[in-house]
Amino acid sequence: MTKISWSKLMFSAMLMSVLTLAACGNDDTAEEKSTDDSDAPAEESAGEDTETEEGTEEGTNESAETEPKVTEFEPAFPEQTRAPAVETKTEVETEVIVEGLGVSWGMAEFEPNRLLVTQRDAAELLIVNVEDGSVSDPIEGTPEVNNEDQGGLLDVAVAPDFDESRLVFMTFSQDVEGGTLTAVGKGMLSEDETSLENFEVIFQATPAYEGTLHYGGRIIFDEEGNLFLTTGERSDDPIRERAQDLDAYLGKVIHITQDGEPVESNPFVEDEEALDGIYSYGHRNIQGIDYNPATGDLWIVEFGPQAGDELNIIEPSNNYGWPIVSYGIEYTGELINDGISEHEAQGFVEPRYYWDPTSAPSGMAFYDNDAIPEWENNLFIGALAPSYIVRVIIEDDMIVGEERLLTDENERFRDILVTEDGALISITDGGKIYKITAAGE
Repeated sequence: MTKISWSKLMFSAMLMSVLTLAACGNDDTAEEKSTDDSDAPAEESAGEDTETEEGTEEGTNESAETEPKVTEFEPAFPEQTRAPAVETKTEVETEVIVEGLGVSWGMAEFEPNRLLVTQRDAAELLIVNVEDGSVSDPIEGTPEVNNEDQGGLLDVAVAPDFDESRLVFMTFSQDVEGGTLTAVGKGMLSEDETSLENFEVIFQATPAYEGTLHYGGRIIFDEEGNLFLTTGERSDDPIRERAQDLDAYLGKVIHITQDGEPVESNPFVEDEEALDGIYSYGHRNIQGIDYNPATGDLWIVEFGPQAGDELNIIEPSNNYGWPIVSYGIEYTGELINDGISEHEAQGFVEPRYYWDPTSAPSGMAFYDNDAIPEWENNLFIGALAPSYIVRVIIEDDMIVGEERLLTDENERFRDILVTEDGALISITDGGKIYKITAAGE
């Protein structure tokens, strides 16, 4: 295992921020090309990631974001973007516990300190021991996937009654007639942990589309044991317009049972022209979802285009506006829908927070543990471009502080998890698994 000195990371990050500020001056017009996924030809930004500062003294008004804005949009309220920089006071230790994997996309803790981890491109499911860094052979029985560009084996979650049922749920990009789509399947992990038995597809986010971008694909269980699934709007114009359509599962938060049926309390079940599984709509590409332990609210993070990545609280039937409104712009630099950014004025829900320039946010987790008390109920988000972990402090549903961690690692942080013991785990596109704990633990 490789140990990283946190103090050295902080010094390096702060030095980089000073140099960046000196280079940028007061130019607010510079554009920064961003990406959901470096494999996407239309959204390529490899080699253009910019390291930013990790934070200054907590309570100052200096923003955690040091790069100039990409757009000229103004926030709907002051706390909606560029939160003040904060800094973790607790001494923490960071370890690289695994190296040499492929693109590691999703993970779930199924036993204390034991994770199921998906390998996107290879369509493999692995077992990783957090304590000793050991990795199992690939588990047999995973589904066939389309692994072009952003496709492959995506997220994984275990049933709330896993100890009895041994059910494992996964999302993946599936080839079907007419193209590809986001699918959900389930199978039983064998007692010897070598295979998924009786794997079956329980849900398909129709319609299929001849494209390989924006699958979404995060899943999480609610208190009743039902599933929330996030989907992307498949990126291209005009298919992305279907994020606004209630007869398509694209660009949606979807609420289904463990058998793939719509939950009876869903908001559109009485609408004959709407799909019963839809919970919310008007999303671009959601790759992070979790419950805020302080309030019980469901939060998601979704990619914007160039800038305009959004952090949203999800409520049933709400419309979040994409692609009619956005705090971002096209990758060509053109405005989206004549540059309308104000959500509420158009009848949509304003994001609780957005990033300009992009953070390319992926998997996320609230820190629902007291192992590091100052992190309790904070939100951690994996960022792909630039490459870091985002720590967000929330008070009364407002973002009041932001910190960027591991900015010197040059890794695309794909997913975040908090173990029962309070370790913060992150997996990366570069095949590494990071473990962050309080020093001395």
